Amino acid sequence: MTLLHWAVLSPFIAAILIPFLYKYLKRIHTGWFVLILPLVLFIYFLSFIPRTSSGEAILNNLDWVPSLGINFNVYVDGLSLLFALLITGIGALVVLYSIYYLSKRKEKLNNFYVYLLMFMGAMLGVVLSDNLIVIYVFWEVTSIASSLLISYWYTREKSIYGAQKSMYITVFGGLSMLAGFSLLYVIAGTFSIRELIANADIIMASSLFIPAMILVLLGAFTKSAQFPFHIWLPDAMEAPTPVSAYLHSATMVKAGIYLVARLTGVFGGAPEWFWIITIAGLVTLTWGSISAVRQKDLKGILAFSTISQLGLIMSLLGTGSAAFYFQDGDNALYMTAILAAVFHLVNHATFKGSLFMAAGIVDHETGTRDIRKLGGLMTIMPVTATISLIGLASMAGLPPFNGFLSKELFLTGMLNVTEYGIFNLETFGFIIPIIAWIASVFTFLYCILMFSKTFMGKFDLSKLKVKHVHEAPVGMLISPVILAALVIVFGLFPNLLAYSIIEPAMAAIAPGILSPGEFFDVHITHWHGFLAPELWMTIGVVVLGAILFMTFKKWENTAFYRGERDLFNAAYDFGYDGLVKGSQLLTRIQMTGRLRDYFIYMCTFIILIMAYTMYRYNLPAIQSLDLSPVPVYVWFVMAVFIGSVVVIPFINNRVALIIATSVSGFIVALLFVLFRAPDLALTQLLIETVSVILFMLVFYHLPKLKKVKTPPKMKAVKLIISIGFGLMITLGSLSAFSLGQEANYSSISEYYTENAKDEAGGYNIVNVILVDFRGLDTMLEVLVVALAVLTVVSLIRLRFKGSEDI
Repeated sequence: MTLLHWAVLSPFIAAILIPFLYKYLKRIHTGWFVLILPLVLFIYFLSFIPRTSSGEAILNNLDWVPSLGINFNVYVDGLSLLFALLITGIGALVVLYSIYYLSKRKEKLNNFYVYLLMFMGAMLGVVLSDNLIVIYVFWEVTSIASSLLISYWYTREKSIYGAQKSMYITVFGGLSMLAGFSLLYVIAGTFSIRELIANADIIMASSLFIPAMILVLLGAFTKSAQFPFHIWLPDAMEAPTPVSAYLHSATMVKAGIYLVARLTGVFGGAPEWFWIITIAGLVTLTWGSISAVRQKDLKGILAFSTISQLGLIMSLLGTGSAAFYFQDGDNALYMTAILAAVFHLVNHATFKGSLFMAAGIVDHETGTRDIRKLGGLMTIMPVTATISLIGLASMAGLPPFNGFLSKELFLTGMLNVTEYGIFNLETFGFIIPIIAWIASVFTFLYCILMFSKTFMGKFDLSKLKVKHVHEAPVGMLISPVILAALVIVFGLFPNLLAYSIIEPAMAAIAPGILSPGEFFDVHITHWHGFLAPELWMTIGVVVLGAILFMTFKKWENTAFYRGERDLFNAAYDFGYDGLVKGSQLLTRIQMTGRLRDYFIYMCTFIILIMAYTMYRYNLPAIQSLDLSPVPVYVWFVMAVFIGSVVVIPFINNRVALIIATSVSGFIVALLFVLFRAPDLALTQLLIETVSVILFMLVFYHLPKLKKVKTPPKMKAVKLIISIGFGLMITLGSLSAFSLGQEANYSSISEYYTENAKDEAGGYNIVNVILVDFRGLDTMLEVLVVALAVLTVVSLIRLRFKGSEDI
C-alpha cells in the first residue's frame, strides 16, 4: 500500500481510536484530536498541486479482487485533487467549528466524530478511486455515515425522519448506479474509469449505452439532490449545523456532481446526456430558488439554496458536455460552462459553508432559526452579520465577491448554448438562458430576505426563548471568518486558482479535448465590457429582485409564501406508507409461524425458477450416459436410505423422528465413503453427530407431538410440491451432467484438487473450499451470526437495565 492509500483509509483508522480518546481524555474536547487529521491530509494533498497543474496524473495500484477486475487503485488528477482539498480543507474548518458548537459535557462526541471521520474517509474514497466498484462501496458508506450524522440527535422524531428519508433515496440511487456500473462492465469489460474513457466510442455504440447512462445518473441525481429527488436535503437539516456545513454544502451533495464530471469523458457528446443533465439542472436550479423564497427557517432557506446551486453546477456540466461532440471546435465556446462549473464548485463551498456556520451561530445564541422571530441582530452580532452579508452577496452574484464571477460565467455559458448549432438548440436553445435568468432573480430575492429578516429591523427579545443574546465566542467565529475571507480573496484575485486548481480540473473533466502539452485558457475578470449581455442580465436580476423585495408585504400572505413544505414530500410520504403497508401485508401472508408454510414458499419458488430455466434453455437434455456399474451393496445402502426417508412422515414421537432423520444423514456419510470422499464423509459425520445430540437434548424435554388433522387439499398441495421439487432437482442434476459430458467440460472438483495445496496450503479440500475458495461467503455467514449475537446481547442488556419494554 502506498501513502495515498493510507491517506484514504486514515479517517477510518482514526475513527477506531476516537471512543478511547473520548473515554479516557474527557477533559479535552475530542474535536481537538480529530482536527489534526484533516489538517495533515489537507497539507498532504496541497503537495500534489505542482504535479497536477503540469498535467500529470498519479496512479497507485493495489489489487483487491483482481479476478473480478476490482482493485483499489487511487488516482489523483486535477478533478480528484480539487475534491480532496475541499473534503479535507472544509473538513478541518468544520471540526474546528464543532469544538465550540458542541458541548463536551452534553453531547456524545464519540459518536459524532466517529460518524464524521467515516464520512470523510468515504468521500475521499469516492473521489480518489479509479475503480467503479470501489467507488460504489465508498458511495454507500457516505450514505450510511450521513444518515448517522443526520440522526445524531436521535431522540428527535424529525431527525430520525430526515435520516431515513436520505437513506432510502440515496441508497435507491446507489443501487441503480451499481446496475449502471455493471452494464458498463458488460460493454467494455472493465471497471476502470480511465479504461472506460479510452473505450468511450465502444460504449456509445452499444445498445446498453442509454440504460447504463440513465442508471448512473439516477445515482448522481439522488446524491446531489436533483429534482425530483431533492426532497431529502431540507429534512436533513435536522442534523447539527457542523454536519450541514460539511455534508450538505461542500462534500456529500457534490458527490453526484463529481460522478457526472468524472464520467463526462465516457458519456459526453451524446445528445441524451446533454439534455437530461441540462434539463434536470435547470429545473432543480429554478425549483430550488423559488422554494427557498418560501422558507422561514434559516437552514431551510440554505437547504433549498443548496439544491438550487447544485442544479446550477449540474446544468453547466450538461451544457459543457457538448465539447465532446465537436472535439476540434471552439474550446472557449463549449468549455466556458465547464470553467464556470469548476469555479462555482469552489465558490459555493466557501460562501455556503460560511452561511451554514453563521446560521448555526444565530441558532446557538438566540435559540431559534425562525426568521419570523428574528431581526435586528446586526448591532448585537456584528461579526456574524458581516459574515452573512459577504456570503449572501456572493451567493446572490454581487461584485466584488467570488460568486459574482462564477455567476457571470454561468450566464455566459447559458448564452453560449444558443450558438452551439447541435441537438436542436437552434430551436429550443433560447429557453435555457431565460430559465437561468429567472432562477437568478429568485436567488437574489431569497438572499435579501434572509439577511433583512435576520439582521435588519427591530430586535425583539420577547420572541426568543433565551434571556440574553450576544456575539458568538471567538472560537466559533474562526472558521466562518476564514471562509468569508476566501470569498473576498477569490473574488478580488480569481486567477490565483486559474492554473493551479481550475484548469487541471477542467482538463480532467474533458480528457482528449486538448492535444498533448496544451492547456485551456483560464482568465477570469470582473469586467467584460459595457455591452456584455451578462452585465445587463445581472442588472436585470438586481432590479427585478429589488422590486419583488420592496413589494414583499403584498404577497407574503399568499398561499405561495405560506406553503413552505415542498409539494413532492407528499409523494414520498404516500410511497413510504404504501411500502410499509405492502410489506406488512406480505409479512402477514408469509410469516405464519409455521415451518411447513415456509418450506412451501421456498420449494414453490425453486420449482418455478428451475422450470422456467429449463423452458428457456430447452432442457432437460438427458443423454445416454456411460456410467460405471453400481455394486449390489450400494443398491442395498440406497434402499435403506430411501426407507429411512419414507418412514419419517409416519412417525409421531419426536425422539424416534430424530433417530430416523439421523439415519439418513449417517447413510449419506456412508455413501461419501463408498464413493471415496473421506473428507466429505468426516465433515458429514461431525455435523450429523452434533446435530443429533443437540436435537435430542432439546426435544427430549418438549411435550409430545399432537396429531394435527391436515385437510385433503393441503395434503394434495404438499404431494404436488414434493414431487415437483424432487423432479426438478433430478432433471436439473441429470441435465447438468449430460451437458457437461456433451460439451467436454472438466469437473470443478479437478480444479479444487489441483489447486488446494498450492493456492490455499491445505489438503482437506472441503475445508479449503469453505475457508479459502468460498472465503467471502463464509465471512459473510460469520458476520450474520455475529450481528445476531450482538442483537441478542443488546436486547438482554436493555431488559436488565429496564430501559426498554420488551
